[in-house]
Amino acid sequence: MSATADHAEERTGPAVRLGFQPEQVVQEIGYDDDVDQELRESIEEVIGSDLVDEDYDDVADAVVLWFRDDDGDLTDALVDATTYIEEGGSIFLLTPKTGRTGYVEPSDISEASTTAGLSASKSVSVGKDWSGSRLVTPKAAKSKK
Repeated sequence: MSATADHAEERTGPAVRLGFQPEQVVQEIGYDDDVDQELRESIEEVIGSDLVDEDYDDVADAVVLWFRDDDGDLTDALVDATTYIEEGGSIFLLTPKTGRTGYVEPSDISEASTTAGLSASKSVSVGKDWSGSRLVTPKAAKSKK
C-alpha cells in the first residue's frame, strides 16, 4: 500500500505538491547555477510554459524566489517579490537545506515573512538541496492598488 502512495507522490512531482497549476505565469527571481533544475522543469511542465525572469514587466500568478543567506536582506527580497504578483498570489521561497551553503534559519524566514506581510506555510522538501515555503499575500493588502 505505501509503495503505491510513494509512486503517486513521485508522479505528481514537487511542482504539483507546491500548488502550481496549468497556465499560470510564474516569475523566477534569484536564479543561479545552484538552483534545482529538476524542480524548475517540473514547474514548467505543470504550468505549460517557461518561467519568466526578473525582467518580466507584467503581473505574475506566482513568484519562485531562490534565496541564500548571502543574498542580502530577505525581508526586502520578499517585499520586492510581492510587487510582481496578482492579488492573493503566492511566493514560493526556496532556500538551501540545513547544512548546505547559503542555509537560511527558519526563524529568519518566519520573521521576514511576517515583516513583509506574508502568511507562511510549513517548509517542505522540494529537492536534494532545497526546501520551500509557500508564502501567501493577504488579499486585503493588495486591493488598495
